Amino acid sequence: MIRRPPRSTRSEFYSPTINRSQSLMQSQLDTSQLVLTKTRLQELVREVDPNEHLDEDVEELLLQIADDFIESTVNSACLLSKHRNSSTLEVKDVQTHLERQWNMWIPGFGTDELRPYKRAPVTEAHKQRMALIRKTLKKY
Repeated sequence: MIRRPPRSTRSEFYSPTINRSQSLMQSQLDTSQLVLTKTRLQELVREVDPNEHLDEDVEELLLQIADDFIESTVNSACLLSKHRNSSTLEVKDVQTHLERQWNMWIPGFGTDELRPYKRAPVTEAHKQRMALIRKTLKKY
């Protein structure tokens, strides 16, 4: 479990007090706290294609996208935790956000309960075929 800071106003989640250049400088100074570093990103690219190399701008963009994704996920999970009247961020808060916003399910984390099966929406063509089959079966 992750302890989250004391409750704050909702606007603090969406209006950061540090601008982007300050956050980039701060992230460059303390790379031990980064989830995805440039070297790890380069390793991932080499795993996909050993001959591929990313430009510096592309690396920065991908790192920024990853940081934004993590930040939005944590913020939304904290809001869910707050909605539960809890001062602790739990795995189920993150899972709920990832499932509902990104349609992601991470196996192996959380409870072992069965997920409800979501039926695929029935198309009009399928409805017509089923009606024809039922009509044919009624004749015999």
